[in-house]
Amino acid sequence: MRVLFTGTELFPHVKVGGLADVMAALPKALRAQGVDVRVLLPGYPALKRAAVPLEPLVALGDLMGGGEARILLGRCPAGLPIYLLDQPAFFHTDTPYAAAGTLPLGFGALSWAAAHLGRHGDGHGWCPDLVHAHDWPTGLAPAYLALAGAPRPRTALTIHNLAYQGLFPADLLVPLGLPEDCFTPGGVEFYGRIGFLKAGLMYADGLTTVSPTYAQEILGPAGLGLEGVLQHRNGSLRGILNGVDESVWDPARDPHLPRPFDRDHLEARRPGKLDLQRSLGLQEAPEAFLVAVVSRFAGEKGLDLVLEALPWFAGHGIQLAVLGQGEADLEARFLAASRLHPGQVAVHLGYDEALSHRIYGGADALLVPSRHEPCGLTQMYAMRYGAVPLVRATGGLADTVTDATPEALKADRATGFTFLEPDSAALEAALGRALGLFRDHPAAWTALQRRGMAREAGWGPSARAYLAFYEKLLRA
Repeated sequence: MRVLFTGTELFPHVKVGGLADVMAALPKALRAQGVDVRVLLPGYPALKRAAVPLEPLVALGDLMGGGEARILLGRCPAGLPIYLLDQPAFFHTDTPYAAAGTLPLGFGALSWAAAHLGRHGDGHGWCPDLVHAHDWPTGLAPAYLALAGAPRPRTALTIHNLAYQGLFPADLLVPLGLPEDCFTPGGVEFYGRIGFLKAGLMYADGLTTVSPTYAQEILGPAGLGLEGVLQHRNGSLRGILNGVDESVWDPARDPHLPRPFDRDHLEARRPGKLDLQRSLGLQEAPEAFLVAVVSRFAGEKGLDLVLEALPWFAGHGIQLAVLGQGEADLEARFLAASRLHPGQVAVHLGYDEALSHRIYGGADALLVPSRHEPCGLTQMYAMRYGAVPLVRATGGLADTVTDATPEALKADRATGFTFLEPDSAALEAALGRALGLFRDHPAAWTALQRRGMAREAGWGPSARAYLAFYEKLLRA
C-alpha cells in the first residue's frame, strides 16, 4: 500500500504545534507496519537543508500565481522520503502561517501538488493508492481530486483542530483553480467564504480526528459551525488517538535532561527539578510543589483560568513554570505575574524544545486546563517523564488521563487528575487534591507517577488503527 501524507509541519525542522510531531512519527510507525508512506511538504528553507541531496522530479509551471513551481524528492535525516513543493514566492521562510497575504494561494498550491502526485505519481514509478491530507492547509487536496473525476486515489483528511478552518474570500475561487459550481453549501462554500477544511470534510472519502472523545464532541457545539457537515459525514468519521514517538520522548535516554531516569529510579529525577528551578529563577526548594504549563497561548487552552487561580497558587506555596507563546494579552499577563511573584512564578516566552523536555523531566505536575483539546500530546509527554497531568476532561485529555479518585487509586488505575467545569474554582479543587496527595501521601504520588510512565503511549496501536482505516477505504 502506497500512501502520500501532506501537511505543513515536520518535527524537528518546522514546528508550530503537535501537527509537526504527528507528521514525523505516524509515517514512521506506518512504515513499520509495511505501508510505503511518503510526505509532501512546502519547500521551507529548513526542510531543503534537512532533506539534501534533493532530486528535481516534476515541473508544475506557475501555480496559483506564485511563479514556477516544482516537486523535489529527498529524505529527512530519519530516513523518511519527502517531496517538497519548491515555490519560493510562497515558502521562503520557516514560519508556516505568518504570511497571511499568501496563505490561501500557497496552501492551495500545496493541495494542488498533492492532487497532482496522487493522480499522476512522481514520474519515477511511485504513485499513491491513497492521499492523506492533514488539517485545513491541505483540505483542498481531496476537493481537487474529487472534482477532477476518476481515475484517482482514495482520500482521507485528518482534523487536528477544528478551531482553525482556513476561511478565505470567495473571490479567490478562480485563482485557486476551483470551478464555480463547487461554491455551494454542498461544496467548498462556508457562510459566503471558501472553507479549506470544509472542502476536505465534504470531498474526502474518509475522515479521522485525533481522539475518540473529540470525534463525538465535534458533532455538537465543539464543531464550531461545522457540526452539521460532520453529522452528515459521521459514518465516514473515526477518532484515532495520537501517540508518542518513544524514540524522542524517553527520559532514560534524553540528552536534554541533567540526569536520565526511568520508572524504577525516580529518585534520579530530583536533580532535574533543582536544575529547572535554578535555571528559571524559581526558589530552589525540592519540597515545593512545582506545576508546569507548556502550551500555545490561546483562548481555547484555558490559560486565563491559570491566571485567575494565581492567588490560590500563592496562598498554597505552589510554584508555576510556564513555557509558550501566542496571544499578546496572555503573554503580557503571564509576564506581569512573574514580576508580581518572583521566585514562585517563572515564564519563558517562545518555543524551546530542549526546555520543554527539562520541564517534563523536572516538574511535579503538568497543567492542561483546555476548554477544547482534540488530543493533546503534552499530557502524554508528561506521563512518560513522571510529571503527573492535571487536565480538564475534554477531547483527548479525557481519553488519556484517569482521575485519581480514591477508587481509582485503590484499583491502581489512576494516572492523573481531571476536572470538568472550565472555571478557576474547578481547577483549584483539582489542584487541591493533587497537592494533598503530593504532600501527605508521597508513596501514593510515586505510584501515580510510575503508573503514568507505564501507560502504553507509542504509535503502534494508532498505526494499526490507521492501517485498518486505509484498508477499508481502499475496499470501498
